[in-house]
Amino acid sequence: MLLNTLLLALRSIQRNLLRSFLTILGIVIGVSAVITMVTLGNGATLAVQNQISGLGTNLLQVRPGQRLGPGSGGAAAPAFKEEDAAAIASQIGGVAEVAPEARTGSTVVANGLNWSSSIIGSTNDWLAIGNWKLRDGRMFSDEELRAGAAVCLIGETVRRELFGPRPALGERIRVKQISCDVVGVLATKGQGAFGNDQDDVVLMPIKTLQRRITGNTLVNTLLVSMQDGSDAERLKASLTQLMRERRKLADSDENNFNVLDPKQLADTLSGTTKVMTTLLGAVAAVSLLVGGIGIMNIMLVSVTERTREIGLRLAIGALEREVLLQFLIEAVVLSSLGGLIGIVLATGASIGLSSLMGVPYLFNPTVNIVSFVFSAGIGVLFGYFPARRAARMDPIEALRHE
Repeated sequence: MLLNTLLLALRSIQRNLLRSFLTILGIVIGVSAVITMVTLGNGATLAVQNQISGLGTNLLQVRPGQRLGPGSGGAAAPAFKEEDAAAIASQIGGVAEVAPEARTGSTVVANGLNWSSSIIGSTNDWLAIGNWKLRDGRMFSDEELRAGAAVCLIGETVRRELFGPRPALGERIRVKQISCDVVGVLATKGQGAFGNDQDDVVLMPIKTLQRRITGNTLVNTLLVSMQDGSDAERLKASLTQLMRERRKLADSDENNFNVLDPKQLADTLSGTTKVMTTLLGAVAAVSLLVGGIGIMNIMLVSVTERTREIGLRLAIGALEREVLLQFLIEAVVLSSLGGLIGIVLATGASIGLSSLMGVPYLFNPTVNIVSFVFSAGIGVLFGYFPARRAARMDPIEALRHE
């Protein structure tokens, strides 16, 4: 009986193909929108996590902040010095590497071309903390770091803009008034968590930057890499206490520096992305309800059109439940077909948009299955009333219907 009922439903759909397609259009749009929004949201969440993890492993950043305590007058907080990095490495347990970072912007000139880039002064620990690899060349020697030698490592963007297809290793570039030898080329890292180009960088010994470019001994940021298994909260508390002592802050003074944990930032951004994904998915799901109303409307029209057919079936012995099942299956087939088409469209749209947005495509079978089941449930929910109306018809009145 189920097979015969299914065949009757399919034949009825086939007789009105255009109307059937327009009927399921709302379901198609709803399912494809929900799946696409959730897939892109999951991809964006993963992209944010990957980009922030690319900042470094078990990383803490110590940066000067604004002193907000009484009597501060809103003055800018003082920068750090190299001695602060040495103190952290020697006095705090659980620290793997510490790198002082001084940063400025400048135009880099080489090979008759120029390019504006970020100039960073630091040590070899900066590479380890930031998970940087060398594509060509070597790191700085201890002698170069102590003497502030005119050597540098360049990122892939700088290499491409200044040297094109030519190798950059062994060449010289000019940064402001100094000319330095390129002793290494950094491997590509791509876009950062905030949309910045991480490969647009020139790295040189921190003493070189301070003595020959900025003209001061200030350090903008202290990068601290924790050992595996270290307690981040304990280490942050120790860092805070040590920096307060070195910056001679009284108990009543507010911190004039900040200890930032990129992992917490990643968790916050991921949580925000997930909330937005859920919200967009819920908004897209509204069109499923609209599609369900469309199915109910067309099924009511179909019952009216086939009144004499229903009366004839009831008159020759068809049971009410058989008529109910026929129209209910027809509604479920319509909505399920819309769900399948929506899944196919969503897959294509997700792959295309993921590539366009630069986020990874993550196939989520759970979302696809739930969307399909929900679309079938829409057919049951909105198809039941027209089916029950058909099943409860009086055969005599139905046969008299014009």
